[in-house]
Amino acid sequence: MMRSTRVKAGYQRAPNRSLLRSLGVTDREMDLPFIGVANAWNDIVPGHVHLRMLATRVREGIAAAGGVPFEFGVIGICDGIAMGHEGMRYSLPSRENIADSVELMVESHALDGIVLLGTCDKIVPGMLMAAARCNVPAIAVTGGPMLPGYLEGKDLSLIDVFEGVGKVAAGTMSEGELHDLECAAMPGCGSCQGLYTANTMACMTEAMGMSLPGCAATPAVDAEKLRLARLSGERAVELVREDLRPREIITRASLENAIRVDMALGGSTNTVLHLMAIASEAEVDLSLDSFRKIGREIPHLCHMQPAGPHSMLDLHRSGGIPAVLRELLPTLEDAKTVSGKTIRQIAREAKVPQKRIIHTMEKPVSPAGGLRILSGSLAPGGAVIKSAAVSREMWRYAGPARVFDGEEEAMSAIVSRQVREGDVVVIRYEGPAGAPGMPEMLSPTSAIVGFGYTKVVLVTDGRFSGGTRGPCIGHVTPEAAAGGPIALVREGDTIALDLEAGTLDLLVDPGELARRRAEWKPKKKLLRGVLARYAEMVGQADRGAVLRR
Repeated sequence: MMRSTRVKAGYQRAPNRSLLRSLGVTDREMDLPFIGVANAWNDIVPGHVHLRMLATRVREGIAAAGGVPFEFGVIGICDGIAMGHEGMRYSLPSRENIADSVELMVESHALDGIVLLGTCDKIVPGMLMAAARCNVPAIAVTGGPMLPGYLEGKDLSLIDVFEGVGKVAAGTMSEGELHDLECAAMPGCGSCQGLYTANTMACMTEAMGMSLPGCAATPAVDAEKLRLARLSGERAVELVREDLRPREIITRASLENAIRVDMALGGSTNTVLHLMAIASEAEVDLSLDSFRKIGREIPHLCHMQPAGPHSMLDLHRSGGIPAVLRELLPTLEDAKTVSGKTIRQIAREAKVPQKRIIHTMEKPVSPAGGLRILSGSLAPGGAVIKSAAVSREMWRYAGPARVFDGEEEAMSAIVSRQVREGDVVVIRYEGPAGAPGMPEMLSPTSAIVGFGYTKVVLVTDGRFSGGTRGPCIGHVTPEAAAGGPIALVREGDTIALDLEAGTLDLLVDPGELARRRAEWKPKKKLLRGVLARYAEMVGQADRGAVLRR
């Protein structure tokens, strides 16, 4: 029996049906599946500005397959526009708002199924969290990457602009040249061009089986994206008839397949947070151990931006995620997908062009997976680094700590050249509760790259953007606000990292640390509204920074 019968069947529901009739619903449509279209369209996020057009195709597909589409809005924040100021504290909390808003609409209107239409960083994870929570038949349509920008014979992405800020501060680029770069880097709609968080999460969505094959890498402006939207609308109705639900698709096996793809691509460190949050909603036990174990088994196969030269357009032309799955086939666990095929079927049937950027398992970019989980005396609960974006000479390093209580303080020191080669920059009180909101710190990392530094390590209890490259360690747990060891670091302390061993240590005598802990007092911030509630309820990063139940 369809869920929607509870709002439209029987004489007691005459008032409900009367309201539906005011929308133009016909007698025949009253007997059809009601399919929600959660559309994150707005005209301030480049990755979302085209979603109205895709939603039209989704609705056509739903109607053609014998369903009734009902579209509703979902918020979306552009992390790039929010970056580097107080706005970034609102980005991660928006993930929970998105999950809640989709749940509210699905449950209050007894929808039979849902199409999740979004593109950018927190929107897609929030929608997938809602799908797992509500467990009604669902399919995701990710909006697709932006085409590369172009200037003076070079393809560009947003990261070129962020790193240009550091070059201007260093005196190696003029403000006029930066302006030219700014005007050329972002040519239209879609998510930022490299394997940053938005595109990584689109890849994870496809790899875990929640979107149709090819969806993740197909550019926003490609007609194939319109076809995928139409087919996804049709498939949403079929999923309702088959009663195939998200928790049959989002399983430990499918999530670990997604991690395998993540390691092969060298994706954003934010996937650690988001995959664990999705797992939590699906009631799947997923921990940092899965990332640690799989990261040692799966090699790095694609040298993607920002670590390498290749954009999402290059990945699309190389066969997209199906081609990556084909190379990973011997390692994949079989799992259901929204397409009706299993993930191993999709991998076997993938068309792989002769000219491609996807390396083989035998000749990878690097034998090490794209992400590493670190732990040790500085991060007893764990930390994460995009190892694919770290030069081999920095895989093992020890240096003096430069300690900053917040991103703004650190950024000021970096641009005024108070940070030097060899320093380990510690940015604390930027964790889930302490910031609050665990902001991404693309500005400091990009400034360091822009200055030309190659031996500056960044360590934070906050997050780094998917666009970050270099030895940047985030998600240090416990965070400073919770009294983690990162709160006890002082200027000049030696911090040591070893990516091969997976360690991150504060080399200070335990007795001295005990004395510091006795003197430590948590920092208090005056908060109101969303951030006050979030700080009160959010858990630690090693479990996905989900709200405590």
